[in-house]
Amino acid sequence: MTDDPGRTARSDRPAPPEALPAPVVDNHAHLDHTRRGDEPLTLEEALAAAAAVGVTRVVQIGCELDSARWTVDVVDRHPQVLGGVALHPTEATQLVADGGPAALEAALAEIEALAAHPRIRVVGETGLDHHWVGPDDVAGRAAQETSFRAHIAMAKRLGRVLQIHDRDAHDDVLRVLAEEGAPERTVFHCFSGDAAMARFCADQGWYLSFAGTLTFRNAGALREALLAVPPGQVLVETDAPYLAPVPHRGRPNASYLVPLTVRCMAEVLGRDLGEVCATLDATSERLYGPWT
Repeated sequence: MTDDPGRTARSDRPAPPEALPAPVVDNHAHLDHTRRGDEPLTLEEALAAAAAVGVTRVVQIGCELDSARWTVDVVDRHPQVLGGVALHPTEATQLVADGGPAALEAALAEIEALAAHPRIRVVGETGLDHHWVGPDDVAGRAAQETSFRAHIAMAKRLGRVLQIHDRDAHDDVLRVLAEEGAPERTVFHCFSGDAAMARFCADQGWYLSFAGTLTFRNAGALREALLAVPPGQVLVETDAPYLAPVPHRGRPNASYLVPLTVRCMAEVLGRDLGEVCATLDATSERLYGPWT
């Protein structure tokens, strides 16, 4: 039990999986959730637990202003962490609903200032979310698209990787990318499309990042999508604290559970686990540059 009564007992966290034979990067995590008192791990514990199973580096994503500011602080203090900052699509919707277009414009300006930090290598996650913002919310969807276009331009100006959030919005995300022109380095975070979309994205030179959803029993289409992508355009992530892989589905996710998804990848691809790890790690380094 912990001395802090507001923090979940450490025994409540899933047991760590077997360590990977070679290091990999968690390409997308929200480590800021460790600031909440109901989480089982502190930031330092989360990073140590990940390193113990071979997840030696993490890309921390802050996708609203407070978490983006925190991200800049964290990457300065932890050499194994690089960062990404943006306004999540639903955050853009809320900003415009609360303060009008001027509020979104001001927030985007601050995000760009934060993204100029040398250890912030990603503009993201940005994109479109048609799950939480339905077709009747015309203004909300317009705010998302305005924000998405602004982030694309920002990534180009700063030479950053673009990480895309695409929930129930495949066609519109691809339309906006075609209209604006995608940055040279574009990643579909937590890819959720089918094999045909995966092939299309790969043909554009984009990268597809797979999360714990790949391990879900009903994710046959996602596993087919993985098979459609050249190995050098594949990444792995947690999206922690969300989308924990089987057998921990429904529980809080953390970077130390990445090995479960990587082992699923190797099984689906029919490749040696060590080779898969090496390819994932090299791809991350090629995308984001050196961590130190």
